[in-house]
Amino acid sequence: MRNKANEWTYRLMVLPGLTFLAFFAYAPMFGIVIAFQRFMPARGILGSRFVGLGNFEYMFELANVGQVFLNTVIIAVSKIILGIVVPVFFALLLSEATRLWFKRLVQTIIYLPHFLSWVILATIFKQMLSLSGIVNKLITIFGLEPIQFLANGVWMRIIIVTTNVWKDFGYGTIVYLAAILAISPNLFEAAIVDGANRFQRILKITIPCIGPTIILMATLRLGQVLNAGFDQIFNMYNELIYNKVDIIDTFVYRIGLLNMQYGLSAAVGLLKSVISSCLIVLSYYLVGRFANYRIF
Repeated sequence: MRNKANEWTYRLMVLPGLTFLAFFAYAPMFGIVIAFQRFMPARGILGSRFVGLGNFEYMFELANVGQVFLNTVIIAVSKIILGIVVPVFFALLLSEATRLWFKRLVQTIIYLPHFLSWVILATIFKQMLSLSGIVNKLITIFGLEPIQFLANGVWMRIIIVTTNVWKDFGYGTIVYLAAILAISPNLFEAAIVDGANRFQRILKITIPCIGPTIILMATLRLGQVLNAGFDQIFNMYNELIYNKVDIIDTFVYRIGLLNMQYGLSAAVGLLKSVISSCLIVLSYYLVGRFANYRIF
């Protein structure tokens, strides 16, 4: 009887979270029907005309939709790859530091940008990269021509990826550093006795031991392939570079809110959600297969 009472206590503790999820995550899913309508705000969802797959057909007829999906994949995959490589590399460097105060100071410094809004950071970067900004002033000192970073799509792709990695790699570093600290010191001591140098210890012990963590983080991020970062790109892009940095989320924002094509924007968003859901299922399967990770 006591166990049953505790079980109901736990269920009541979960109830607020489930209620919040039901009202704010599942109830709004009724709006998916807009993707199959020629939605008119004055008529509402129940009064708008049903067009079936018409919005999806029109979506694939648009000339720039393919480029939008391509931009999304290129930017998102670049962020995922560098978002794993850079934190792992930096965690390996920090793990070799011998001064505890130095490690704590560096961790604090690299983790601080994670808490800054892209509204603030985008304004700073745009000022730095403008024709009169500090970056172009440094370029002209060396006798080179100023570069229009904010009007060059190729440069903006690189800037978007690198600034995103700079902002978030501190969080990833802490995760991988915790995995490194969990490695048994006996392995390193045995390697030292066998004559292994520092590089060999990293290559033969550290990296293989944190391999499951790397695989876990990589596969879990697979479901974010179509999430290239709306906040960052929305605050940094402009009309001159739409062909290189326009992603699904910004495209949906423009056609849905600015052009008031609500049905089309809902169709694009629904397609993205379906693909993302499939990728999440695939990533969960891969995590269970290669990293032996299970949620249920």
